[in-house]
Amino acid sequence: MSMNYFVQKFQKKVIEQRIFKEFDVSRFARDHPETPIFFPEFPGGPLVVNLWATRERVGKALDVKPSEIVDLLARAVEDPSEPKLIDDAPVKNNIVHDFDLRKLPIPKYYPGDGGRYITSGVVCSEYEGKRNLSFHRMMLTGRKEFTIRLVPRDLHNMYQKAQEYGNDLDIAVAIGLCPAVLLAAATSTDYETDELTIASALREKGLGSPIEVTRLDEKLLVPAHADYILQGRITSREGDEGPFVDITGTYDHIRQQPVVEIDRILYRDDPIFHALLPGGYEHFLLMGLPRESVMKKELSKLAHVNDVRLTEGGCSWLHGVVSIKKGSDYDINALIKAAFEAHKSMKRVVIVDDDVNIYDDRQVEWAIATRFQADKDLLILEDQEGSSLDPSAHDLTSKYGFDATIPDDGFDVETFKRADLK
Repeated sequence: MSMNYFVQKFQKKVIEQRIFKEFDVSRFARDHPETPIFFPEFPGGPLVVNLWATRERVGKALDVKPSEIVDLLARAVEDPSEPKLIDDAPVKNNIVHDFDLRKLPIPKYYPGDGGRYITSGVVCSEYEGKRNLSFHRMMLTGRKEFTIRLVPRDLHNMYQKAQEYGNDLDIAVAIGLCPAVLLAAATSTDYETDELTIASALREKGLGSPIEVTRLDEKLLVPAHADYILQGRITSREGDEGPFVDITGTYDHIRQQPVVEIDRILYRDDPIFHALLPGGYEHFLLMGLPRESVMKKELSKLAHVNDVRLTEGGCSWLHGVVSIKKGSDYDINALIKAAFEAHKSMKRVVIVDDDVNIYDDRQVEWAIATRFQADKDLLILEDQEGSSLDPSAHDLTSKYGFDATIPDDGFDVETFKRADLK
């Protein structure tokens, strides 16, 4: 499904006025954090931001309830399926070899950024039989060049192997994708796992049909319905990347990172560029939701877990809430420790009973206010591995967990229940 399909499907705010590539996207996206913002006259081509900023829209795109997305993703990881290969792909409708990347609708998001950035690009790569999909920010540096941020995960490993043989790594950057591909690309898996099969299973289990892919030059499989594909190579050259705002809303520093050379651009008819606001709700959801799925799977080995949420106040990365159906033999401290093990970047977790709506921050705070005592219900873990995205952490961090469930040590349970009219 194209960006055009989703832009037409959902209610949105349309900005008809003159727009600049610098900062305007961010201003509108931050003023309306959950609303899709469509810029039909954006310089270089139509652009949309905030499209996947809510669970409701992601759920509609996958034909499941918002509360079912986490479980759907877990099933897709456990039971992947092959995508459908097609030749006549919409993204191949237009193929350009003579181009200037600076003319594309690529925004600059914040004044301190090192340049204009692609933030929603999913990098498709293959090397020695291994296929990979993953998100990577890319800073525009020239007519046909970007610098790409590589962290030590699968794409970095593939790049290092190619470099050992003196080769560039062939890649394709896909922009304008459905949530099945986006969530699969954001999911951390073992090296051998092919994220395209997770994406296909997500779509098949939700919508009843696999994703469609197409092959480029016998080298790469890419999503057939992407709006844009930038095909090129990660080279041995390096350049400055950054500064850039990360998920915490704070600036990441400048690094020397590999240079990507783009050889050709493919795009479908009437493409819409997908922009992703750094530190916005869309960034939160696409990065955090796959971790929620992993956490629920691991914690369900210890307790009856209803749901898991990484909260927007914690950048959907550093703070979590877990809802359980409490049993008399549950060790809440063990559950807290398991939550930190399942998502090592998290630094705070709250465990609540299943009568608390974990998607309502006020209810979670109410549970802490009425069911928690710091002298016995707070677990603090010092000198822990944390997140490099947390500016307050220096190598190691402290973590803390709240047991905000109804006490089971002699209290009258009825005194902890909220009054209602049913």
